[in-house]
Amino acid sequence: MSNIMTELEARGLIAQKTHEDKLDSILSDEKLTFYAGFDPSADSFHVGNLALIVTMTRLAEAGHSPICLIGGATGLVGDPSGKTEMRKMLSEEDLKHNFDALTLQFKKILAGREVRFVNNLDWLKKFNYLEFLRSYGPLFKVNEMIKNETYRERLEKEYGLTFLEFNYLILQAVDYLHLFDTYKCRLQIGGSDQWGNILAGVELIRRERQTEAYAFTIPLITRSDGKKMGKSEAGAVWLDADKTSPFEFYQYWINVDDKDVGRFLKIFTFLSLEEIDELEKLEGAEIKKAKNILAFETTKFVHGEDLAEEAKKASTDLFAGKGADSEAVPSIEVSVGEGLNIVDLLIKTELIDSKTKARNLIESGGVYLNDEVVSGVDFIVTKNNDGFVLLRLGKKRYLKVIFN
Repeated sequence: MSNIMTELEARGLIAQKTHEDKLDSILSDEKLTFYAGFDPSADSFHVGNLALIVTMTRLAEAGHSPICLIGGATGLVGDPSGKTEMRKMLSEEDLKHNFDALTLQFKKILAGREVRFVNNLDWLKKFNYLEFLRSYGPLFKVNEMIKNETYRERLEKEYGLTFLEFNYLILQAVDYLHLFDTYKCRLQIGGSDQWGNILAGVELIRRERQTEAYAFTIPLITRSDGKKMGKSEAGAVWLDADKTSPFEFYQYWINVDDKDVGRFLKIFTFLSLEEIDELEKLEGAEIKKAKNILAFETTKFVHGEDLAEEAKKASTDLFAGKGADSEAVPSIEVSVGEGLNIVDLLIKTELIDSKTKARNLIESGGVYLNDEVVSGVDFIVTKNNDGFVLLRLGKKRYLKVIFN
């Protein structure tokens, strides 16, 4: 096997691949142009995208040329993969905004690395309906398409599958053909839920260009509890610093389950496998060292070394009881007037979205002010000489509330 495929396999980053033996040698002997596609349903990537972005980076560092496709056209249709019902339809204006934001974010993460950005709306919008049907309709058989796991699952659900979504596989296959013709792109990578769509592109190139194109997928990354990566108590964990601060991002990795640390070090960091092997030997309280390294390395990759250092210092300060003095801890200005009920403060800071949830958390002893448990739901927060309080929910979520 080639060095890059050996590395990816060892790190748990290969789920399926075409041309089992040939792809390994090609990646070793040739420099391929490859692409991965991303859905512009939001204006930021999230942790669920991170394994694919890391894999693209690894391929680029091995000498292969990346294309980042952000699907302005397929975003208008909506990817049915992993969804029990149709996605919310976005306008072209929203998709253009998301494309620009995702492109800028990707450039920051892959700072200094060459990457080409494309929007499939640029070529798919040129087709009229009849032209598209006549050009590609004869090349796809419905009885084969409905064998696709995504389509099959949706057809079995009460909601069903719309004809709009049914076209998604064809559009993604045409994307691969276009990139093959335009940029000599011969490798597509993506999440394992995209395997059927990706294979359709491989087959389309084989039939229409009488040559081979290749593909592999990475597995869906889940936590030890079986849940998808990228969710926290606060919701999605974004790669945009304005949506999830570097400190909150760092804390997400600090708080992963002990069982996940070694696996996540392999998937999400660029530490050598030998270094990771040593970290996996840590037990008991020493696992915290491995978690700190995981948090620092992932934060450095996404936000840069300076912000990773700040997040690390803030985390250390919090552990030492000095977190209120750290500028890296998220903060918000709030007017409390002569006094504000703790339930209302939690709602005002948007840490909790309902008064019932806030009361329940307070009554269970899960809300702290300056590391002191809030005594009850009638507690009134007032201004103090410091001009702020450190608000904590459970063991993990911190917010500095600055009085204005």
